[in-house]
Amino acid sequence: MNRLVNRRIRLFLAALGLAFVGLLLRATWLQAVRAESLSSLGQTQQRQSVTIPAGRGTLFDRSGLELALGEQATTVYANPMQITNPRRAALAVERTLGLNADRIFPTLVDRTHGFVYVARQADPAQAAALQRLKLPGFGFYPEERRNYPQRSVASQVLGFVGTDGNGLSGLELQFDHSLAGRAGKETIVKDPSGRVIDVQGERPEVPGRDVYLTLDHSIQANAEQVLRETVHKWAAKSASAIVLDPRTGAILAMAVQPGFDANRFPSAPSDLQRNRTVTDTYEPGSTFKLITVAGALSERIVTPTTRFTLPYSLQVADRVIHDAEKRGIVHYSVAQILAHSSNIGAITLAQMLGRTRLSAWITKFGFGRTTGVDFPGESPGIVLPPDKWSGSTIGNVPIGQGIAVTPVQMAAAYAAIANRGVWSRPHLVDHVAGGARPSLNRRRLVSPKIAKQLMSMLKDVVAEGTGQYAAMPGYQVAGKTGTAQKPDSRGGYATGRYVASFVGIVPASRPRFVILVAVDEPRGAIWGGTVAAPAFQQIARFDLQYLEVPPDAASGH
Repeated sequence: MNRLVNRRIRLFLAALGLAFVGLLLRATWLQAVRAESLSSLGQTQQRQSVTIPAGRGTLFDRSGLELALGEQATTVYANPMQITNPRRAALAVERTLGLNADRIFPTLVDRTHGFVYVARQADPAQAAALQRLKLPGFGFYPEERRNYPQRSVASQVLGFVGTDGNGLSGLELQFDHSLAGRAGKETIVKDPSGRVIDVQGERPEVPGRDVYLTLDHSIQANAEQVLRETVHKWAAKSASAIVLDPRTGAILAMAVQPGFDANRFPSAPSDLQRNRTVTDTYEPGSTFKLITVAGALSERIVTPTTRFTLPYSLQVADRVIHDAEKRGIVHYSVAQILAHSSNIGAITLAQMLGRTRLSAWITKFGFGRTTGVDFPGESPGIVLPPDKWSGSTIGNVPIGQGIAVTPVQMAAAYAAIANRGVWSRPHLVDHVAGGARPSLNRRRLVSPKIAKQLMSMLKDVVAEGTGQYAAMPGYQVAGKTGTAQKPDSRGGYATGRYVASFVGIVPASRPRFVILVAVDEPRGAIWGGTVAAPAFQQIARFDLQYLEVPPDAASGH
């Protein structure tokens, strides 16, 4: 009996000794081999570095109305290493935040990461409901999400901000450095259960600066409404408009239709997102004749009253060019050439100017290079250098064919004539908070005398020429119609596809607005005077009343 007891004691002591040796070896291995990795794991579980985004600056219109601003949101994150029941946690997220539990579960169960986002910029009330559950491993911090309270108004101009707070397009991208500010950083210390026990600030965030635009919300919204009606009426592909102050180059409206709700930017088709007034080009057609006439007058080749005998058609190298409407031989002055939009007359003036001088005037007016408007992705247009001209180019370019311009280039060119011959850089931003207004970039294109002569001719276009639908009671209107066939991919022109445009100046005696309207592929009518001029008239009538611009028709014509 004693022998049996002693054997059991010896076996127990041997087992105890083996267990002790095992524990000793385990402890030695943990301290020598796994010490560094376990230490890191412990650090990860207890200390988390969190970036605190800075509040983004607000975009205001010229009257102080908010066009883009930050609104309160809550970002939810998690440490899967601290989540004790991933399935229960995923179901709680589904119930409070509305996310799919099956989609969030793999993220919460993956313990190879110490930090994962559960929801960026979530609704604060929903996030608070999840926070009240006090689930281990979850964290919350305030964040901003971008809101566009005017929804579709100026959506292509304002652009969009991503979930990381970076401007992705439009003015949000152009002025991202000013708007974004500088993110802060803090370290959150938690106990093993995931409860926050300390917050250690490392770097405070610096809020972004507000940006004040030249856009006027009411003028912009009205321009968009007129374009919507115009697109619908003529079953057009799209339409664009610019309202510009010729005295300063300030852009009061930059409209494109169809549009989209800026709050739903990611789901909007990319074709609708472009600000076509800056990024897209078109052949301007007869609106370009102003540059041809300006060059001929400035070079003193002709005066406004110089008369020409003009046939209906003209052979230019391998092309036969004719006027838009069938007619017999006419005797037009230079002023009448512009008023009646005579292709033959414009080409005759261009031939007198010659390739070199005409090309120089095209460059002087800013075509073929960007205007420098403060908007990303501006196109310089397409202008052939004179050494690339063919024999028929002198018959194409003077009437706005074989050249591609942007709406903002064309509006700025007409604004120079309205501003007594001085071109001002078009711009969308008045100033950034804390900074001075940028100096106006100006240069003289033509003399005040030539500008006055051109304005008189442009008034004739509306009074008795192709732009009569742009006229309005009480105000003198100057402007020019344009109808251009669209080029196709084969180097020719597409049958039945046109851009109808009108560029107008009002009041003509004391210009306050230059308004450009371009309608892409209208159906039922193609002429700028029929399709675009009435849209100009509607936009101009609203703008004049809205800013209480007094009538000027009494001052004579």
